[in-house]
Amino acid sequence: MAAAVTTAPTTERAVADLASRQHGIVTLAQLDGLGITRRQRQWRLRTGRWESPYTGIYRIAGLPASWRSDLLAACLAGPAVSSHRSAAALWDLPGARRDRVEIITPRWERAQHAGLVVHESLLLDTTDETMVDGIPTTTIERTIFDLCACSPDVVVDMAIDRALGRSLLDHRRLVATESRLATKGRPGASRFHRVMARRIEGAATPESAPERRLAHALVKQGLPEPEVQFAVRDSDGRLVARCDLAYPQWRIVIEYDSVQEHTGRNALLRDSARRNAIAALGFTTVSATIDDLENQAARLASVIRRIRDRSA
Repeated sequence: MAAAVTTAPTTERAVADLASRQHGIVTLAQLDGLGITRRQRQWRLRTGRWESPYTGIYRIAGLPASWRSDLLAACLAGPAVSSHRSAAALWDLPGARRDRVEIITPRWERAQHAGLVVHESLLLDTTDETMVDGIPTTTIERTIFDLCACSPDVVVDMAIDRALGRSLLDHRRLVATESRLATKGRPGASRFHRVMARRIEGAATPESAPERRLAHALVKQGLPEPEVQFAVRDSDGRLVARCDLAYPQWRIVIEYDSVQEHTGRNALLRDSARRNAIAALGFTTVSATIDDLENQAARLASVIRRIRDRSA
């Protein structure tokens, strides 16, 4: 049995405190700064007190392992920053995945690891990097751009909606990102151009992911892009209702009925009064449900076409 290689209690506490702030991860440079010798490191590795997922990177065994721990270890080993679906998870955006570690780096010179996805990019500088929860990651606009390489249009749109709704991003920064990154031949560039072409500065955004998914599904069914968060106003310009989606040219508004928000007597009375007020102004209200999301809005599109054709 290997003889214990001890360090001063204050040094042990310093290592533990550092690791607790870094999801259980410390680097060789940090250990050197605390005076931990090579012999002391090797003894902790042999006895299972520490493990080393990458050269120069150590995980303290007494702290719980987590996806964030794996992600930070890969970033510090790179050096790299979390990106794509891992960055989306840190930003809490649609398109996120926590079952893998995804990073981006100018050049990866280390061996591949199971569950590790490495992207290389020559166009990666400090303007694309920030910290989220103590982990180096791509900025929210770079994250959304990178999602274009691995996610469908609707997911990218939902990610933008979420970022705008939380005031983490604005249209100006999206336009600047498009100009700088979405150049010919870059992964995701054509999708980013396509998504941005549908967006107007200052325009409303859906209040929920189902609304965005419905809008995309209706376009796939051959209908025009609906307006989102459409304001129905009376003859004096007073707001009567703000509707999830609308085709104003056909006097049709679409309301997504979630079970949580439209259940019970009070909700029924509220919805009935609202829809009567909308009908009085010459609009037809069409209800959409989760079933319409599951059947790609085929039924909903058919209803809208019948109303459109009847009023033509």
